[in-house]
Amino acid sequence: QVQLVESGGGSVQAGGSLRLSCAASGYTYSTKSMGWFRQPPGKEREGIAGIYTDIGSSYYADSVKGRFTISQDSAKNTIYLEMNSLKPEDTAMYYCAAGEARVLFYRLLVRPETYKYWGQGTQVTVSS
Repeated sequence: QVQLVESGGGSVQAGGSLRLSCAASGYTYSTKSMGWFRQPPGKEREGIAGIYTDIGSSYYADSVKGRFTISQDSAKNTIYLEMNSLKPEDTAMYYCAAGEARVLFYRLLVRPETYKYWGQGTQVTVSS
């Protein structure tokens, strides 16, 4: 079992920045990939960034490419999501996820079926 706890959410004005953290605990050695998803109010969950935890390579959805950066600190079993140039449409509950399968294609890093474990989420609100 892997437990995930997100932190770092909050309220920010458009154009601002936030950094989310996701701390993993438990049997983290089984983890092959981790990702960030978000769910705006009344909308479906969207995968926005993912990372292969063994090699550190990442993938981004077009909606955040160039503005968001996913990174990891393996020693702390933590991943981060650096969010810059935030827009009101980035307002959502943000979730991190961890998976045990080594998916073959980078685009699968933003697919929910890649992941087995999910955190409880942290709210990000961007005002105009």
